[in-house]
Amino acid sequence: MRYLGPAALTAASLVLLLATDQGAVGMPTTGPTAAIAPAPVPASTSTSTSVSASAPRQPQPLAPELAAQQPPARQLPAVAHQAAALTEARTEARTAATAPPVRLRRTLLADPLSARREPLPAEVFTGAGFDACSAPPVETMRAWWGTSPYGAVGIYTSGRQRACGQSRLTAAWVSEVREMGWQLIPTHVGRQAPCMAPSNKVQRIDPAKAVQQGKEEAAEAVRAVKNLGLRTGTPVYLDIEAYPSGNRACSQAVMDFTVAWTQALHRAGFRSGFYSSTNSGVADLAAAARAGSGPLPDAVWYANWDDRATTTDGAGRLGDDLWVGHSRIHQHHGNAQESYGGAALAIDRNQVDAPVAR
Repeated sequence: MRYLGPAALTAASLVLLLATDQGAVGMPTTGPTAAIAPAPVPASTSTSTSVSASAPRQPQPLAPELAAQQPPARQLPAVAHQAAALTEARTEARTAATAPPVRLRRTLLADPLSARREPLPAEVFTGAGFDACSAPPVETMRAWWGTSPYGAVGIYTSGRQRACGQSRLTAAWVSEVREMGWQLIPTHVGRQAPCMAPSNKVQRIDPAKAVQQGKEEAAEAVRAVKNLGLRTGTPVYLDIEAYPSGNRACSQAVMDFTVAWTQALHRAGFRSGFYSSTNSGVADLAAAARAGSGPLPDAVWYANWDDRATTTDGAGRLGDDLWVGHSRIHQHHGNAQESYGGAALAIDRNQVDAPVAR
């Protein structure tokens, strides 16, 4: 993906059926919100839950085919990830705590969630996850299920600036890997920050059209996840690659785009997620929350390659009042080569405590 970021997966994940609105997932709307602290989860446990705002049901154990016949082992080629270089990632991590926050003006749009008669449903996963540039072969997903520490996988469902081809990513692929027990984290790679350094992602947000462009890309993302068979309440995480910090006009354009993206996803009945590095997009998102902008994404995926499989510290950018209560993913290690069940992949490692696909 980017510059982003193990806990062990037990033989079965836990599922609770849950319906929750934006506030229940711990998201700010037009300012700071009451925090809903997630229950502590042991490092060796991953769970998938749907939570009811009133009375959660007792966990129901899944019974995935962990002992399914695996195909012959084969070595898969490493793929060039669309993450920033590891050296840049480490530089970002070192400077994240010292770079001054940008002061942003408030961007406030109507939030369609406030008019819903029923809360928007959500599926929450807590545990270790990974993302790879292309959707892995089904055989690899089968080989990794139950043998790797991972229970969730990030997939690039849409966006004209995805770095890798997605020929395997079909509704059939989604159905098959979900039947194994995998949780999915849909991601969209579209227009990038106007001030982003030169790269192969040439399509940039136009500050004068940021709101309209955010809505357009949300519509594209919704079409894609629907075509993959994903249901209402599924989040789509907007991938905003690292960009120079301190440029107020650039930061404002990214946040205007993100607010409009979120509004359009909410209108369509889907949740909004946001991925970026801690020192650029995530820092600006926190500044937008402080300014009272909204609607803001329901979950934040922050990239800080510090090798800490946690979601609690926010890399110094997310305070205890922002995106708490099952609303964070931490990409803590990038470009790792791993092999399980005889199948190899190049991945980024993530610790997940956030909404996933339904």
